Amino acid sequence: MLGGRLTSVFRGRQHEASAERYLLTQGLRTLSKNFLAHGGELDLVMEDGPNVVFVEVRFRAKTRYASAIETITTTKQRRIVRAAASYLQKYPALADRPCRFDVVGLDGNELAPSIQWIKDAFTA
Repeated sequence: MLGGRLTSVFRGRQHEASAERYLLTQGLRTLSKNFLAHGGELDLVMEDGPNVVFVEVRFRAKTRYASAIETITTTKQRRIVRAAASYLQKYPALADRPCRFDVVGLDGNELAPSIQWIKDAFTA
């Protein structure tokens, strides 16, 4: 089971790296990756102009029932919001800046997924 978990984590990191590369081409700048907080993790924290952007990355190979983006539940959103609050406590210089929550969904083929980016996907 441990080997499967390691493979899953590795694949998740690969998808996050793909999303980060995509966002960098869109003009965002990376602040942090895989920030761990009590009860949650932030996949990417980026800057978009004056905005601090908390990015949730999702991959889904089969989209018959739901796309990657559609798998983000309200429970997951609450965890991301709590983790973002922890991040801003750790980095208080960023706390006065506007913040938003974006989602990047990668669907289909793992080697060449389609990418969908939703800015301001949900609010705190």
